Amino acid sequence: MTKTNDEFFSKPVKLADLIDYQTGSVVSRTVVDKEAGTVTLFAFDAGQGLSEHTAPFDALVYNIEGEVEVTISGKAVTLTKGEMVIMPANKPHALKATKRFKMLLTMIRQ
Repeated sequence: MTKTNDEFFSKPVKLADLIDYQTGSVVSRTVVDKEAGTVTLFAFDAGQGLSEHTAPFDALVYNIEGEVEVTISGKAVTLTKGEMVIMPANKPHALKATKRFKMLLTMIRQ
C-alpha cells in the first residue's frame, strides 16, 4: 500500500491549516503512506491522548502548535510549538495534550 495525497504536490501548504480540532477527540490525516514510512497529521483536543503502546519503527513527533506531554519508557517530556522528539522503536510511549495540540508524526520503516 503506497499512496501520497496528490493535493500536497508542488505547492506550499501550512500544516496547521490541514487539520482541525474536534471537541473531545483526536483527529488524524495521512499526508504520505509509503513502504518506506508514513507522515501523518494529528490534532488533539486538550486532555486527549494516545495510551501507552509500542511501534516497531522510530517515530519523530514535531509539535506544530499547542503543548503535549510525551512519555517514553516512563520518562515524560513536554513539547511546545516548534519542538520535536524521537520515540525509539520498540520503546513504550504515550502522548497527552496538556493544551490543544497539533503534531506531524513521521514514522520511518526499517
